[in-house]
Amino acid sequence: MELDLDVVDYLQAAVTDRKCMSILPNNDKRRVTQKVVVGDKSGVLQCFGVKKRDVNNIFKLLPGAPISRVQLGGALGTPQDKIFVASGADIRGYSRKGKKFLDFNSNLTETVANLWISGSDLVVGGQYVFNHFSDCVDQGYYLASDKINDIICLPKPDEGNLTSVLACNDRVLRVLEGCELKYEAEVSGSPQTAVAYKGNGGEEGRDLVYGTSDGKLGHVLLTGEQPIYNWEINNESNLGGINCLSHYDITGDGVMELLVGRDDGKVEIYSYDAVDQPTIRFSHSFNESVTSVQGGVVGSLGYDELVVSTYSGWVTGLTTEHLQKKVSGNFQEGAPSVTNKPDSNFDEETTKKLLALRAEIDSLQQQVENERNKHMQRTSKAVASNSDIMTYAPAFHVNDKFVLSPNDSSYTLSIEVQTAIDHIVLQSDVPIDLLDVESTSAVVSYTTNPPSTDGSSNTDNFLLATYRCQANTTRLEVKVRSIEGQFGHLQAYIVPRLQPKTSIMRKYPIKPLSLHQRVHEVDENRAMNELKLLGPFSFAEVHSWLVFCLPDLPDRTPAGDNATLYFTNTFLETQLVCKYSKGEARICSDNISTISILKDIMSKEATSKKIPLNIQFDINEDSIRDTIRLLHPKLDQQLMLAKKVQLLDALQELQTHEGNINFLAPEYQQILEEAEDLKIQFKKQPARLERLYGMITDLYIDKFKFKGINVKQKVPQLLATLDNYDQETLIDFFQQPVY
Repeated sequence: MELDLDVVDYLQAAVTDRKCMSILPNNDKRRVTQKVVVGDKSGVLQCFGVKKRDVNNIFKLLPGAPISRVQLGGALGTPQDKIFVASGADIRGYSRKGKKFLDFNSNLTETVANLWISGSDLVVGGQYVFNHFSDCVDQGYYLASDKINDIICLPKPDEGNLTSVLACNDRVLRVLEGCELKYEAEVSGSPQTAVAYKGNGGEEGRDLVYGTSDGKLGHVLLTGEQPIYNWEINNESNLGGINCLSHYDITGDGVMELLVGRDDGKVEIYSYDAVDQPTIRFSHSFNESVTSVQGGVVGSLGYDELVVSTYSGWVTGLTTEHLQKKVSGNFQEGAPSVTNKPDSNFDEETTKKLLALRAEIDSLQQQVENERNKHMQRTSKAVASNSDIMTYAPAFHVNDKFVLSPNDSSYTLSIEVQTAIDHIVLQSDVPIDLLDVESTSAVVSYTTNPPSTDGSSNTDNFLLATYRCQANTTRLEVKVRSIEGQFGHLQAYIVPRLQPKTSIMRKYPIKPLSLHQRVHEVDENRAMNELKLLGPFSFAEVHSWLVFCLPDLPDRTPAGDNATLYFTNTFLETQLVCKYSKGEARICSDNISTISILKDIMSKEATSKKIPLNIQFDINEDSIRDTIRLLHPKLDQQLMLAKKVQLLDALQELQTHEGNINFLAPEYQQILEEAEDLKIQFKKQPARLERLYGMITDLYIDKFKFKGINVKQKVPQLLATLDNYDQETLIDFFQQPVY
């Protein structure tokens, strides 16, 4: 049975961060609706309730420092109705009536981005630092090796230390006993958030559900010694990353449902079956990223609902109550009446609401007119006095992400603004392809690259594209595909619909090995090429070289004297192993082009710092054959697709003239039947065949470059071999000796 939920908007705050909205539990036996508390980046904390569909403020505090997290707490075994707020390095506590009872400075040098309350235990986390306090007394800290995305504490035993779980950016859940690392649970994506399974952590209180930046969901049991993985749901539909998770029994069957909020605006409800496997029951899409999702009884007694907060500050309900929309001749949905007197067919309650809303609109319009007149007067005075300060650029928040999507080996650039976007200009100094995104309604136009003053081609703008957004568009998503070996930056100039016109520039690095993704292990049975670098460089210097070349690496140098990193190429499925320490770096890969790129970049970086390097390499000829075999299915599929698309126009013209196509061979009839799908596939993969040709050409050149032989004059023969592609013929061509 699918769920049927109606949408109802409650209020709009300022821009919100993740997990800055919670639903307060009822602390007495009276049958009343629950209250909602929300904090925003303007520093305002407000709590509201709903009575007869009217929103009533319980309290609303004055603006201050931006609020980065809202967490509920209280004495163990009692309703968790105390409100704790993280703002800067401070933690403040409020009662459900808004009375402050705690003002505590954590002394962190970072902004508190993560917060958890368990009885008298207070856990805070910055980007890398985890700090544990008990009764506001420091109990210790832990320094993580990568960014901390979320923190959750497991139920505390009667005797023993508090168990905390850190969801870290390097695809690891770190389990701490007190402030000591107990073990690490490796997951398949970068975990962004985690929540106790079914709200209580299961039978032992140690079950977690986590969500990753690439949209995967997983369930893991954190036992005393090692993790046990139960299930994982892959992101087959290329949905957004997961921002927030929660559990609530929205169906009323006594079994908790899993609530999921994603950064592309999707809200999903999963039900657990008899063997605790999740099945999707409901999905709703908002136009902006979801920052919090909770379940409760908020709008009307007896009706469960989801309460969702979004990036721009909207607090919205998805309720099981079916809200009947009353319409009449003068008041139709989507075309409200402009008269001051509501239609007589409305009931008394609806009439009062309409009159109140119209009075509020009139008041707002008058305020806007007054402020506009004041602004014009200030501007006139500034012009009369020849002042340079005529106006101020409006400030606005931007929520942006540039994330590798492993399913299609492309980067997803999402840009979200608190107000409507007018247009966005993308500029890149490296060759990249823009891919079509179905959900994007913006109109894109390209600007050709003008020649430089001396007549040569201008290499500063390999891409210059403008996305013109439709009215009320606050979020834009773009997919780009890069070429490994070429590196630089993609810049986005964001212009909202504000006066005066203002632009904010965001810069995103495109790294030399941009299509590589960090993993936990590789296949040790593959034939590998090895590159060894020896020299008077420090551990931090060689780490900085790898950070420059590879994504998913923190700027902070790993703890210890050495490090080992594993990567896989999301497009070719080749692998890379980096082992490095002070004075030595060993790099192994089954793709010789990867070795060549790292050798060139790291040599250049060392030369710029005047560090002499002793470079040694060992090339395994079997790795060439293995790489070609990995390329074969992609190349074969792309050649077949290109051939079918090339035949399609001629076949369609023949079909138009002849009408009956039964005389055609079955494979040609099949091409005509699949015409639309073929066109869509070809449009989604622009220049993919040329990219594959380029990879094979680079592989051939790099193979002989390590032997000191220049084979660029053989490239035309290689391309001719590819035009008449056969896997064994191509392998034979690679194995031919060149002098």
